Amino acid sequence: MMRGWQEEVVALSLRGYGYEEDDRPEKPRRYGVTEMRSPFYSFRPANQALQEILDSLGPFVDGLKFSGGCHSLMGKELVREITDLAHKHDIYVSTGDWAEHLLRQGPSSFKQYVEECKALGFDTIELNAGSLKLPEDALLRLVRLIKSSGLRAKPLFSVKFDSSDIPASRDRAFGAYIAPVKKQTSERVEDVDLLIRRAERCLEAGADMIMIDADDICQRADSLRTDIVAKIIGRLGLEKTMFEASNASTSEWFVKRYGPRVNLFVDHSDVMNLERLRGFNMRRSNPSSRFSSPFFLM
Repeated sequence: MMRGWQEEVVALSLRGYGYEEDDRPEKPRRYGVTEMRSPFYSFRPANQALQEILDSLGPFVDGLKFSGGCHSLMGKELVREITDLAHKHDIYVSTGDWAEHLLRQGPSSFKQYVEECKALGFDTIELNAGSLKLPEDALLRLVRLIKSSGLRAKPLFSVKFDSSDIPASRDRAFGAYIAPVKKQTSERVEDVDLLIRRAERCLEAGADMIMIDADDICQRADSLRTDIVAKIIGRLGLEKTMFEASNASTSEWFVKRYGPRVNLFVDHSDVMNLERLRGFNMRRSNPSSRFSSPFFLM
């Protein structure tokens, strides 16, 4: 487990590779990205609720995620209306982790799903590696299929794996992947090295970013696994990782530790607070930063 000084070394190393705190770009951004959970559980019509939010928060939001496969319950016209609305605000749209439901119908259904997502205006397809329960090579094929369609691929990883997925230690070289031979079990085992190696292979296959599930890592600010976060960022880099921030306290920790360039997935109710934190962090390191918003002076 990393200690506080080790995390600081990682942070300093990132700055040495150009991860300065005062250079978060304007949209469209490759880092310092804020992805927002859709507000589609509102009692108001989905497009109306989103319109109200984006009218005020649009400049601060980079991505919109259809959580829990909610788009599968909507008519195609409404989905297209929502994706068009997001695009008007220069916001990309992600499917969320719904793809695993399609794979039960066979590989051909997934290809059809990708084509339909593209037709509906989605920009990113998320793949929940834990829920998919696919061999690694099969997951890589899905990443390549998404990329070949012109969409972005974003695999989602958890730090816990089925115990049968963990290669035997005597056969495992550093960074190597050994195909599991045991049957699936119900036992979950933590393995950050396996998460990183699989994420690296997805990036090599063309994945645009890796989403890190909050469970067991950053679900609550008072129990953050800072050692795991530091190791993931140290190996994959800030630009290629996005962390699910479950609440405002978690968002604050990420920005204070890794600066405004960290990519975070948050609820729509936390967008303004996150932007305030990013702006405060940048003004502290560069008082004349052109990204300081007048909202922060209120």
